[in-house]
Amino acid sequence: MDFVVLVRQRARGNVSVAMVVWAVVMAVVLFIWEVRSAPDVRVSLAGVVATLLLGVYLGWRQRGAAVFVAPMVSWSFAWLPLWIAAMIRHGALKGLFVGFFLVTVGWLLIGTLEFLGLGAVSLMVRRLRGGRPPDDDDEVVIFGPDGRR
Repeated sequence: MDFVVLVRQRARGNVSVAMVVWAVVMAVVLFIWEVRSAPDVRVSLAGVVATLLLGVYLGWRQRGAAVFVAPMVSWSFAWLPLWIAAMIRHGALKGLFVGFFLVTVGWLLIGTLEFLGLGAVSLMVRRLRGGRPPDDDDEVVIFGPDGRR
């Protein structure tokens, strides 16, 4: 009977703090974007810059898989403030429906844009930085049925 035991394979470094900070910034940006009746370029630019910075950070740390999780983290921080912002701007009753649309259907668009932006920047930075240096402790060791290498 042969079996394989994976002893160590884990990501280098944690990106959850950076992702939470980015999610909070995006929640504030989306709140301000929805509350204001006229679009403000500075608010949109702040969201784009925050997303670019997180993409650079993820690419530099070589944590591209976090790009898949980041829009969900952002949504978990932004859905309630976005709904409240819709109620402030459109009134309580209409704001309930507009907010519901924003946190469901609208979020598919917002999350897709975040995913594409983070992914593109992360991949570009990772490509420019190059691969990680070879590591000796990442070698594969195969043990035979008798316990020898």
